[in-house]
Amino acid sequence: MAAPKETSSAEFSPSDPSDSRNNLLALFPRAPEPKTELGRYRILSPTAGVRVSPICLGSMSVGDQWTSFMGGKAMDQAQSEEYLDEFYGAGGNFIDTANNYHDEQSEHIIGEWMEKRGLRDSIVLATKYTTYTLNRKDQVFKGIGVNYCGNHKKSLRVSLENSLRKLRTDYVDILYVHWWDHSTSIEELMQSLNALVQSGKVLYLGISDTPVSQANDQGQWSIGLRDMEREIIPMCRHNRMAIAPYGVLGQGRFKTPEEMKSRSQIRGNDPASEDELKLCAVLQEVANELGGKYSLSNVAMAWTRQMMTDYGTYLTRLKALKIKFTEEQMKKLSEASPFSHGFPTAGFGMDPRALEGGSPNTPLMNAVM
Repeated sequence: MAAPKETSSAEFSPSDPSDSRNNLLALFPRAPEPKTELGRYRILSPTAGVRVSPICLGSMSVGDQWTSFMGGKAMDQAQSEEYLDEFYGAGGNFIDTANNYHDEQSEHIIGEWMEKRGLRDSIVLATKYTTYTLNRKDQVFKGIGVNYCGNHKKSLRVSLENSLRKLRTDYVDILYVHWWDHSTSIEELMQSLNALVQSGKVLYLGISDTPVSQANDQGQWSIGLRDMEREIIPMCRHNRMAIAPYGVLGQGRFKTPEEMKSRSQIRGNDPASEDELKLCAVLQEVANELGGKYSLSNVAMAWTRQMMTDYGTYLTRLKALKIKFTEEQMKKLSEASPFSHGFPTAGFGMDPRALEGGSPNTPLMNAVM
C-alpha cells in the first residue's frame, strides 16, 4: 500500500470528534509485530541511520536478457513483479540493482514496479555505476562508447541520469561504485560523488569489488569464500562502515549430495571441488542437528549473518533469520572452510577489540597489550 499523498487540505476527511485517537499515545502507536523476520529492521551502519530489512534483495535475477548467463533461468516482467511483491509483502524494503543488470532491463522492471504500487519512498534502493551498459545481446548501440564505463565523472553523470530515468525516481538511496577502474583518481571520484550527495540525487555512498587500499564496503563473502575477513571487514569495522556482502549462498554451490549430481551452475557446469563437498557435508551435519527443517542454504546464510553479528554490524531464505548456532556449531562450520588471515594478521594477531573478551590472540600482541 502506498503512503497517502494529498495535494490539498480539501482532500482530508471531515473532522470526527469520535476519533479513537484521543490521547498522545494513541497518536503514536507502537509498530505492529512484523509478519516475518524480514520486517525486523536494522540501522544500516553506525554512520547511516536509515532502517533496512536484514536481507537485501539482489536483482541480478530480475529480467530475461541474461538467460544463458543465468544458467537458462530468467524472470519476465510479470514473474519479476511477483518476486518483488513477495519480498515487500514479507516486510522487505532493501533492494539492490545495477545499471547493467540484464542489459539495463532490471532497473526498468524495478522502476515500473515501484511506480505501479506507489512504493518508492518505502524502498531503500541501491544501484551501481562503473560497468559498461551497452554490450547488449541486440547490439543496438553502434557509436563510440568509451566513456560509458569507468569511475570518472562523465561515466558517473551519464550512468546515474539513466538509472534515475529507468528507476522512475529523482533519487537513489545508495549509489555504489561497482568496481575499481585503476585509472580514476580518488580526488576526482570523491568530489564527484560528494556533489551528487549535496544535490540530493544520492543519499548514501557505497563501494564494491575494490582493493582494500582504496576502501571497500561490499564484496563477495560466504562460508565458502572468506577472503573479506583478512582486511576488508576489519577496515570496515574500524571506519564504522556497513557491510552488504553478496554471494552469501555460494552461487548455488551449497547442495546435498543428490542435488550436487544435477546442479546447474550459473557460470558454467564445473563439478564440485573436494573442499566444496567437505563443506557441504558439514552444512548437512549442522542442518541435521537443527532438526532437519533447514536447507544447506539456510545454514550457510545463517553462518554469515551470525558472523556479521559477531563482527558488530528468499522467502525460503527467511528461515535463516531464525537460526542461532551454538558456539560449537559455529566452530564446526568455520573450521569446515579452509581459511587463513594471512600475513601480517596470522603472525601479529587481530585487533583484540574484535575478539571475544577483548584479549590478544598471539604471543606478540600479548607482549604489548
